[in-house]
Amino acid sequence: MKPHAVVIPYPAQGHIAPVLKLAKLLHHKGFFITFVNTEFNHNRLVRARGTDAVEGIEDFQFRTIPDGLPPRSNSDATQDIPALCESISKNCLGPFLELIQNLNDSSDCPKVSCIVSDGVMSFTLDAAENLGIPEVMFFTTSACGFLGYLYYGELVARGYAPFKDESFLTNGYLDTEIDWIPGMKGIRLRDIPSFIRTTDPNDIMLNYNIVQHENAFRAEAIILNTYDELEVEVLEAIRAKFNLVYTIGPIQLLEKEIHERQLKSVGSNLWKEDMGCLDWLDQRENDSVLYINFGSITPLSADQMVEFAWGVANSNQYFLWIIRPDMMNSKGTILPEGFLETAKGRGIIVEWCSQEQVLAHKAIGGFLTHCGWNSTIETISEGIPMICWPFFAEQQTNCRYACTKWDIGVEIEGDVTREKVEKVVRVMMESEKGREMRDKALDWKNKAQLATKPNSSSYNNLEKLINDTLLKN
Repeated sequence: MKPHAVVIPYPAQGHIAPVLKLAKLLHHKGFFITFVNTEFNHNRLVRARGTDAVEGIEDFQFRTIPDGLPPRSNSDATQDIPALCESISKNCLGPFLELIQNLNDSSDCPKVSCIVSDGVMSFTLDAAENLGIPEVMFFTTSACGFLGYLYYGELVARGYAPFKDESFLTNGYLDTEIDWIPGMKGIRLRDIPSFIRTTDPNDIMLNYNIVQHENAFRAEAIILNTYDELEVEVLEAIRAKFNLVYTIGPIQLLEKEIHERQLKSVGSNLWKEDMGCLDWLDQRENDSVLYINFGSITPLSADQMVEFAWGVANSNQYFLWIIRPDMMNSKGTILPEGFLETAKGRGIIVEWCSQEQVLAHKAIGGFLTHCGWNSTIETISEGIPMICWPFFAEQQTNCRYACTKWDIGVEIEGDVTREKVEKVVRVMMESEKGREMRDKALDWKNKAQLATKPNSSSYNNLEKLINDTLLKN
C-alpha cells in the first residue's frame, strides 16, 4: 500500500507553485497524493489550464475545501490577503478534517499517512494531532524571510511594533538596526517582513504571522525552498531553534529530474500562459532583454505604472513585460499614452508567461522584480541579476540579501521615478557593475545546480524528509 500524503498550499499563486512542485516530487518517489486547493482557486486552475491539469493522473488527485469567503464577481483576480487569512483561521479546519475522514473512508485511495502543509496554514496541525498522523510544514519564503517572521512576537514584546503613529513610516524609524536577531547581522526594521509596519495592535497580518510561525514548532519538521550555501548564517540560526529543518531548494531544479509524461500536464499557473513571448526572445541576442514581472499579487498605482513605463522606454533596452489583468489598483488606462509608440520594436507585453522558461532563456540579461521568493530563487537558479522593487511581506528581506549579501541586485529605493528606473536599467544592462552582478549570479547558479545533484545537500535532504520523517510511522 502506497503512503498517502495530503498536500495543502496557502491559496495564492506564489504558494501553490512551490507546494505543487513538492507534491509532484513526492508522487515521483512513490506517494499517493491528494492536493487540496480552495474551491475558488481550483476553478481558476481549470479555466487557465483545462481539466487535463486536474484529472486522470494515476495516484495524484485534486480535492477542494471552501475558503469561507463570499463569492467574487472578478473570478480571476487574486483575493484580498488579510480577508483570506482571517477566513482561513476561522473556517477551514472543519472542511479539512471532513475531507481527510472521507479519504480514509474511501476505497479509491490508501488511508492518509501524513500531511504536508504550507507553513501559514497551521490549522492543519489541529487536524494532524486529532487524527494522530505526522505533519511537516513547508514555508515557501526564503530562510531569511522565515527567520524575520519568527521574531515578530519578540518585536512586539520589545515595543518595536506596532508603530506609535504613521510618522514612523517616514521619519527614519525604519532604519533602526535590529542587532539581536541571530544570523541577521546588520538587519534594519525596513528589512524585516513588512507586516510589522502597522499602527494597529489588532492588525490581521501582523497577528496571523505571529500565530503561524509560533505554530511551526508543533510540526514534525520544517521544509524550506533554499539551499544551504545561499543562506548559511540564517539557516544556522533556524536550525538552532528546530529539531528538523530540510532545505530542498531550488525546488524547480529538483523537479526537472521528473520526466513522467503525466505529471508534465500538472501545473499551477492561475492565468493562461502566453508562449509566444519565447518565440520573440529567440530573435534577440544573448543577455539583451530586461524581463519585468511584479508577481501574482503586487498592484501598481497609475502613477507608478507611468513612471515604470517611461523609465523602461527611456532606457532604450529590449524588454519583456508581464502585465496581469488585475495589475492596476485603480481604474484607468494601463500604460501611458505614447509609450507603445516610443518603445515600438523594442518590447513585448503579455499577461502571463512560464517564468521558469523565460528566465532560462539566453536572451534575458536582467530581471526587474518585486523580489517574491519564487522569483528570487528562480532567477538565482538561472544566473540572472535583479533590479529590486519590493512591495510587501518578506520581499523587503529578500531585496536586502540580494543587494548586500549575494551581490546580485540593485534596489529602486523610495518613490518610483522614471529617472531612477532608467538609471538602474542602464546600470544592469550596460555597465561594468551589471556585468559583475551577472558574474556573481552565475556563481550562485552553479552552486544551486550543484546542491540539487544526487548526493548533494538539497537532493539528500529530500530523501531524508521522505525516509526519516514522512515514512517513519
